[in-house]
Amino acid sequence: MFKKLFKKTEKVTEEDVFSPVNGKVVDLSVTPDPTFADKLLGDGVAIEPTDGEFVAPVNGKVVNLFPTKHAIGIESDAGVEYLIHIGLDTVTLDGKGFTSHIKQGDRVKIGDPLVTVDLEYVANKANTITPFVITSEINKIDQLIDQEVKRAETKVLTVHL
Repeated sequence: MFKKLFKKTEKVTEEDVFSPVNGKVVDLSVTPDPTFADKLLGDGVAIEPTDGEFVAPVNGKVVNLFPTKHAIGIESDAGVEYLIHIGLDTVTLDGKGFTSHIKQGDRVKIGDPLVTVDLEYVANKANTITPFVITSEINKIDQLIDQEVKRAETKVLTVHL
């Protein structure tokens, strides 16, 4: 009788992470910002976006949405924290060109809209390359590099916990 009441929970050992935007995934080291290129905030990839529709790459909770809407922190259901930093030097735009579809504390599923960006506007004012990094401690990651990716469809990272 007790066996039916208690389900055996399996510990998650890895998590698949999908692209938050359409574009080309590149090695983080080519990012023209040493904070990201030197992995000071964490390991991951960078994406050169081809459009401005950013979506949730994992199931989880929005733990941080910068007031300027250029950076989003998500904690996945597996407990891994991710940072999507849309463009470089985009904090100086003070939210212009960014429309948020979420707020801090929201639950999201893979593919849920996060932020829409006027990519042409941002490209004229800043760099659109988007670092996508893991900000929590993990064992290792497998990365997709130098490939075209589709938001919410292409797996760009496998995180080993």
